[in-house]
Amino acid sequence: MYRAPKGTFDILPYGEGEPWQKTSLWHWLEQEARTLASSYGYGEIRTPVYESKELFDRGVGDTSDIVTKEMFVFQDKGHRALALRPEGTSSVIRAFLQAHLAQLQAPHKLFYIEPMFRYERPQSGRYRQHHQFGVELIGSPSPEADAEVIELLFRYYERLGIPLIELHLNSVGDLPSRHSFRSALLDILTPVHHLLSPDSQSRLEKNPLRILDSKAEEDQPFLDKIPPILNFLSPASKDHFQKVQELLQELAIPFHINPRIVRGLDYYQHTVFEMVVQDTFGNKSIGGGGRYDGLVKTFQGPDLPAVGFGTGLERIAQVILNQSSKKIPESQIDAYFIPLGKQAQHRALILASKCRTHQLSADVHFNVNKINQALTHGETKRARYFVFLGDEELSKQTLQIRHALSKDRREIQESELISLLTTPA
Repeated sequence: MYRAPKGTFDILPYGEGEPWQKTSLWHWLEQEARTLASSYGYGEIRTPVYESKELFDRGVGDTSDIVTKEMFVFQDKGHRALALRPEGTSSVIRAFLQAHLAQLQAPHKLFYIEPMFRYERPQSGRYRQHHQFGVELIGSPSPEADAEVIELLFRYYERLGIPLIELHLNSVGDLPSRHSFRSALLDILTPVHHLLSPDSQSRLEKNPLRILDSKAEEDQPFLDKIPPILNFLSPASKDHFQKVQELLQELAIPFHINPRIVRGLDYYQHTVFEMVVQDTFGNKSIGGGGRYDGLVKTFQGPDLPAVGFGTGLERIAQVILNQSSKKIPESQIDAYFIPLGKQAQHRALILASKCRTHQLSADVHFNVNKINQALTHGETKRARYFVFLGDEELSKQTLQIRHALSKDRREIQESELISLLTTPA
């Protein structure tokens, strides 16, 4: 039997499988994201699942774990180096520049709901193909833009009924701030270079800030000695960060300053943040983002500031099922036809089509061998009414109707069907 590749999964409308892999849940997550983002003035963008490898080398950073360890890279038949999209921002900025959107009035507000690909060890909430909801606000340097992006993500989790969300906030400053902090890092870590993990030894030479992301046990005693990056902020960075905090307080969004947050991508400046929930395995980040003022210019575009976030839908789905008390909407079938015989099957098809012209959902069970099996199949599709018809009903132009929940059964005229289905129960 063929199976889905390691680190991937199917999303099914019914049947066996994990509860978070049900289509109805994913429809709800995506619809809530689209509705909320649109209410903030964001428009949806869709980009190819693969791009030039160089796009991500430049955008994400060639010293990042994503580029050095996790990208799916391949050559096409023209021997061009391509990569499956590991994150959304670089693709959005490429599309933004290619379509000359920068020539239009800023700010630009874009959102996406798309699959991403990273070659990493599959675990709960983390897969080689995963899905992200993300937004990008391009063209505003203001702390208000940072606060709006953070609020949008926070409200999304609120709408989904996720409890106990913690906003972890930090600033990685501007270029002068990071230059000062880099010097301090090198002063502390260079003498103990040989005691660091192999990854951190490599990062110390190429991008020392990445060491703050390390989870390696041997690195922790040295990381504890590093002063917070907030101590090295320039006056401009300090003022920007202070204003973001004040705005979040006015928006009634609680936050916790976490100096260890630097995010896993090289393009961040100033504000960075993560949204954290508690589960049985401890704290878990389910989303985050920050400001990336230099990225558009890096792609040979104008020097436009930008801020955004990304949140993984797999982790959200699992958290909702584990923690949320909110009822997840499920799709329903208004009328589930169970025809007995070929002529009844023909008539059921016509009646189902009539239902759909009245904006009702209808399904026909075409292979009725046993009525109980047909009923079970209709229950998996959450039918509101079961509609039975056989030779006797055809001769009288009637239908046997059974309410799925109450089990009440009665006979009606065919002409009464639409009225019955459109009348509130």
